[in-house]
Amino acid sequence: MKPEQGSQPKELKRSMKSRHLFMLSIGGVIGTGLFLGSGYAIGEAGPFGAITAYLFGGLLMYLVMVCLGELSVVMPVSGSFQAHAERFIGPASGFMIGWTYWLSWAIYVGLEFIAAGLLMARWFPDVPVWVWCAVFSLLLFGINALTTRSFAEMEYWFSAIKVVAVLFFIVVGGAAIFGLIPIQGQSAPYLSNFFGDGIFPTGFIGVFISVMTVVYAFMGSEIMGVAAGETEDPEKSIPKAIRSIIVRILLFYVLATFVLSAIVPWKQAGVLESPFVTVFDMTGIPYAADIMNFVILTAILSVGNTGLFACTRILFSLSQSGQAPRAFGKVNKRGVPMNALLVTLAFALLSLLTSVIAEETLFVVLLAISGVGGVVTWMAIAFAQYKFRKQYIAGGGKLADLKFKVPFFPLVPILCLIMCVGIVVFTAFDPAQRTSLYIGFGFVAACYVFYYFKFTRKKRDTSILTNGEPDKLVQ
Repeated sequence: MKPEQGSQPKELKRSMKSRHLFMLSIGGVIGTGLFLGSGYAIGEAGPFGAITAYLFGGLLMYLVMVCLGELSVVMPVSGSFQAHAERFIGPASGFMIGWTYWLSWAIYVGLEFIAAGLLMARWFPDVPVWVWCAVFSLLLFGINALTTRSFAEMEYWFSAIKVVAVLFFIVVGGAAIFGLIPIQGQSAPYLSNFFGDGIFPTGFIGVFISVMTVVYAFMGSEIMGVAAGETEDPEKSIPKAIRSIIVRILLFYVLATFVLSAIVPWKQAGVLESPFVTVFDMTGIPYAADIMNFVILTAILSVGNTGLFACTRILFSLSQSGQAPRAFGKVNKRGVPMNALLVTLAFALLSLLTSVIAEETLFVVLLAISGVGGVVTWMAIAFAQYKFRKQYIAGGGKLADLKFKVPFFPLVPILCLIMCVGIVVFTAFDPAQRTSLYIGFGFVAACYVFYYFKFTRKKRDTSILTNGEPDKLVQ
């Protein structure tokens, strides 16, 4: 079995460069999980606990990304891990991953529209939130509807704003820690906030709860694989992007968390709306709140932009494999799957109705599916890589022929699976999040059941009528 350079449908164009691929993954990860969620992580686990949680999440992200890298170089197709799961795990798993991932991101895009509208209320309090939801949905639709290159270029600049803001925060905050920039109303804190209440003030339970928040914040890095089918020279671009992404994302999160923990006492960090704004205010930077409001707005639009792209390509991939209506596989002259884009946007906007209709039930259900979808996708990526490598070696393939390969195989995919299962177990011990597991994994099970009755059983019944015996399908 030789590495398979998956032949991409001709209509899709490989117009993304390595810099676009790099920023695409950055855009999927650096968002509200950092700007708003970091304070929650510090409040739950304390300074050292939060940093430990980010290091754990960074390790898991590394394991996932290298597994995805090997698969994406071998099989660089739009849809990425959905196509990988279908090929190396089984068609039913490919169906489940595709629809779970599509639904989770389509929901998340809708939530990002709401968040963006709420942020705009700071500057335009008399304008209803739904108006901003409509404006931003049209904006992101326009970006995605032009060409893949236009989407990638816009996402590059969206992400660049976030990266510059985080770097600026780290530099300014680092200077304030050691007294190089004065903090209003207090002397330089140095590292006093790290040791005031012990290394792990809330115990290991706090660290475990923080880990769940951190891992969810890192989800989105796998979107790089979705774009592999539209990337120039994937054999070089993908490995380069993976090496850069892992180190830089981890540095951004760990250093930003370090600065926050040093300046803001951990008990206060957990109740602040945005600790980044607080730090800028403490250092006397004018218009700090407005600056961060703009940066967070950019981050939200970036994540929404990336999610809309990912959903469209996943739906396109499902159509190509016959697991979604054929209309979703059609592209326009610019190489954009327009039908898939329109349906995704329509569903994202439909999810906005949950703020009005059945908000106590439907919203919780959709959010649960969104959260579980990320963990299941990471598990599928690791398992697909494990299965691919086994099949590749059994078929006489040589490791030297792989342009990018997972080190320490099979330890990396196995450790990735164990860590993902651990996250699920930790979540089960948290009463506030336990229900999300029932709902999320219930949807996963429903996908398998639907696939059986829609495809497997139908095909077997057809086979019995024509041949007298059912096909032996690999599930």
